[in-house]
Amino acid sequence: MQTTDLNDTDDSTPTTPSISFASTGLSTPLLQALTELGYETPSAIQAQAIPLLLSGENLLGVAQTGTGKTAAFALPLLTRITTNNDTPAILVLTPTRELAIQVAEAFQAYAKNLPGFKVLPVYGGSDIRHQLQALKKGVDVVVGTPGRTRDLIERKRLKFENLQAVVLDEADEMLRMGFIEDVEFILAATPENCQRALFSATMPGPIKRVADTYLHDAREVRIAAKTRTVERIEQNFLIVNHGQKLDALTRFLEVEPFDGVIIFVRTRSETVELAEKLDARGYTALAINGDMAQALREQTINRFKSGRIDILVATDVAARGLDVDRISHVVNYDIPHDPESYVHRIGRTGRAGRSGRALLFVTPKERRLLKSIERSNRQALSPLQLPTGEQVSEKRIDRFEQQLMET
Repeated sequence: MQTTDLNDTDDSTPTTPSISFASTGLSTPLLQALTELGYETPSAIQAQAIPLLLSGENLLGVAQTGTGKTAAFALPLLTRITTNNDTPAILVLTPTRELAIQVAEAFQAYAKNLPGFKVLPVYGGSDIRHQLQALKKGVDVVVGTPGRTRDLIERKRLKFENLQAVVLDEADEMLRMGFIEDVEFILAATPENCQRALFSATMPGPIKRVADTYLHDAREVRIAAKTRTVERIEQNFLIVNHGQKLDALTRFLEVEPFDGVIIFVRTRSETVELAEKLDARGYTALAINGDMAQALREQTINRFKSGRIDILVATDVAARGLDVDRISHVVNYDIPHDPESYVHRIGRTGRAGRSGRALLFVTPKERRLLKSIERSNRQALSPLQLPTGEQVSEKRIDRFEQQLMET
């Protein structure tokens, strides 16, 4: 088994040479979807795993939750498979119902430009009749918990005539939850010639035995990712509809004393749009993104460092390497795709011995992503109470009186 080791130890600097998704060999429909979703460059696990899976290799990935594993296996497998079969082409096993739904939603998002693509999450605790009906109509990908997946196999409703790939996600969690017997039953039922991938944060003996038995000649990739949060950072979240984010942000900024603020959005176009909207509301804000010339980027950052502007609106990639001590607040205007990105973002504040504050906007449909961030970082975020209109008015009066005194 060949091994690649990567140590992702710095919150701001990528550990692999910067590559693009386009250079990995993914199909055009998937690349279009990634652009629309705001993905810019692969994470460490994605950069290593995608080429291996695209070439048909079996893969053993040792990586923590929150390193971008889902895209690392979903994207290459979607590129390789033949869709629109009567029976699934890909099977993904996950330890929990929540993760099954999350992975299924990711597949659907990545495959948005694949006509007729269908993914089905299967898990216990829900009406099995819907799952049986969906399987009868035909799906391309099944994402399931081991217990329900085994049940469907034993009922002869989940068939593997066209199965081309099987993935075990968070295998050590499946072991911890007592699913290892079900997992081995399922693997034994899959075709010997289908591609296999196993992802696990740790490699206990039983998981190593499963890998040795079912992942022949597997390539191994190890990503040691430090997903740590800083104790000096106060972390809050706010449930808010997408169309109300701007008002919520400006109300927060009205009453919150801040020095420098960095606001993260998903796409390059959004950096410009939000910076312009904030500027129109009286804030000194500029955008930094991957479309900017290096000279303009450096000029913008220098203006931010010197205090000539107070707010930077950025994408994750554009903010890499940014080290500015005066950042007092980080606002996740768009929730990050994975917990590791969240940690990297909020690590921009609370530096040089200073305290910091991080705010995460969560739309009602993104609650599962919030739970994933909290679970990965072993820390619950506190809900934010937005200031009332009266509090905002009082703050405005205080500022006006202060300005009069200074003049």
